[in-house]
Amino acid sequence: MLIGAILAFAPIVAVDYALDAYVRYREKATAQEYVDAIASTIDVGATGGVAALRKVIEASPSLCTPTFVTNAQAAIESSLSLKQFLVENSEGVQYCDAYGRTVALSPLAAELPVPGLTETITLAKFSDMAMPALKITQKFSESRRLSVILPVLQQSRTAIAKTLPDGAALKVALTNGLSILAAGDVDALEIRPHGEDLISAQGFAGQFPIKVEYAIPFAVTRAGYADLDAVFTVIACVASASFLLFSLSYVRRSRVPAFDLERAIGRNEIKPYYQPVINLRTGELMGCEVLCRWEKRNGTVVPPGAFIDYAEATGLAIPMTLSLMQQVRNDLGELCQLMPALKVSINLFEGHFRDGGIVEDVQAIFGNGPVAYRQLVFEITERRPLNAMATTGVIAGLHALGAKLAMDDAGTGHSNLAYIATLGVDIIKIDRIFVDMIKPGVTQVPVLDGLIAMAKDLDCEIVAEGVETEDQAIYLRSRGVVQAQGYIFAPALRAAAFKDLAHALRLAASGPAPRGERLASAA
Repeated sequence: MLIGAILAFAPIVAVDYALDAYVRYREKATAQEYVDAIASTIDVGATGGVAALRKVIEASPSLCTPTFVTNAQAAIESSLSLKQFLVENSEGVQYCDAYGRTVALSPLAAELPVPGLTETITLAKFSDMAMPALKITQKFSESRRLSVILPVLQQSRTAIAKTLPDGAALKVALTNGLSILAAGDVDALEIRPHGEDLISAQGFAGQFPIKVEYAIPFAVTRAGYADLDAVFTVIACVASASFLLFSLSYVRRSRVPAFDLERAIGRNEIKPYYQPVINLRTGELMGCEVLCRWEKRNGTVVPPGAFIDYAEATGLAIPMTLSLMQQVRNDLGELCQLMPALKVSINLFEGHFRDGGIVEDVQAIFGNGPVAYRQLVFEITERRPLNAMATTGVIAGLHALGAKLAMDDAGTGHSNLAYIATLGVDIIKIDRIFVDMIKPGVTQVPVLDGLIAMAKDLDCEIVAEGVETEDQAIYLRSRGVVQAQGYIFAPALRAAAFKDLAHALRLAASGPAPRGERLASAA
């Protein structure tokens, strides 16, 4: 139910996550397109300046001549971006320009080389032009240098700022860090290419050492998708509500409603069933394993596989085991007194070893009662790993009472040889998956034989579970396994049926029938 409730809200959470991811992807692409457009504009302008500079040099045999002036003016008039051509010496002393006037030019940075070009580039303040200018320079001779001057961008800083969304910022700078243009919310916004809260992008003006950066807070862009957010949220809420209703319906229709289990334990609806353990050599009854069934008031019987895991996970396995032990005492008390050698096996769970009160519970239920401690066997399941220290303490307490300990489902869970030896169990129960390996005509099952050998090395009794065929019984008996349980003998029985079987086998064991025929009659 809890998992269903969590999953029911998953669509609502997923909508925000998915829409955030979509906004980031789309706005990142938009930001990159904007940056690329700005960088391309600068690149086109600078590339045009280089081409015009080379054309004027090629068409002018010498500088500061009427021919040069004519060529320079023609280049300016044919371009929307070129503003001036200037001839200087290496010290920056002006010789002439395209219009025969003094050029108001103030360098703002040192010259930078342009990869792949013979020209250099620098940033300058030109006349009263608000936008910084690019000064592209080519060496003409040892004493002369020709430069072309053009604005970095045709728009002013104010005009560019008006095109930016609220909170966004644009920064154009030389690659050495010198700022050319900063527009938008530059004071409140730190431009970080990978900022966690920003949608950002950057680009370069072709081969020129000019970098363009743009950033906008993610929250600003996300707010622009409010309508889409509302639509998808409504859809997600409908989906969540539908899934939650389906989960509730499923739980109600489930044959094992979780919320009914605690009530069932209190009503004694969890009943012990007893599966006989038979001596493979003599056919005599050695004991039984206490299994459980949920017998509902409407007559429905629910198998343990449908509720045991839930009982373990919620801690209900502890009161459930207490209820079973009390019923075992009442069901088998008289039989255990009549058959002092009878062993009754009761399953314990990982929670019993964390709780630590199981020893006191056993004393309270079986102390001075008809079922002796020495007749009790407590089976440790391997389904979950056990805390070694707590487990050892509980086992020691149960041993001190005189009870025995069995390792259930040996070889299928978390235990190993060293672990079993450390715990000090008395009985090893071989799981049916290994017994099922015995097929008609099979003379050797290495895995099963290894488990049997391990148990003998540990000086443990062996009980084989899930024995269903005569071939399996004969194979196990030939390997020295004495005790077994399974459908070949009997399934798990209600108390009355088990006691009837126990009395019948007891009478058969005391009768004149030869020992070799007892196993067959018990089967």
